[in-house]
Amino acid sequence: MKLHDLHSNIGAKKNRKRIGRGIAAGQGKTAGRGTKGQGARSGGGTRLYHQGGNLPFFRRLPLKRGFSPIHRVEWNEVNLDKLVEFSAGSVITPETLFIARLLRKPENPVAILGRGDIKVALKLHVHRVSKGAKAKIEAAGGSVETLPLKS
Repeated sequence: MKLHDLHSNIGAKKNRKRIGRGIAAGQGKTAGRGTKGQGARSGGGTRLYHQGGNLPFFRRLPLKRGFSPIHRVEWNEVNLDKLVEFSAGSVITPETLFIARLLRKPENPVAILGRGDIKVALKLHVHRVSKGAKAKIEAAGGSVETLPLKS
């Protein structure tokens, strides 16, 4: 085998159409544009999203209201009634809550909310605690320490 024996696979290379180069080329005269009309003219054709006289789709939709803040903090919210499975004196951190499958997204900060009651003393190390939840935890003999938010 020599270099002059090498060929591309059949169909791997396709010659481009030479449009508008006479009848013999197969794409002469109108060059594949049909006869007359908007699409046959140079620079012709419709703009993007043109719908032939119908009200354009993006104008049929209601306007998007408001905005989404780009620096919004999403929280993992855990209520007190979910903490009843922990034993007395245990230290609760975002890692232990993740192991207990109580967090949706472990990379987000944790907030403890006050739904439900708590009977055992727990040591919580979380990012935020509501006033009602803090009062219930301290009434049960537990303690709360807030962690700083990661920037």
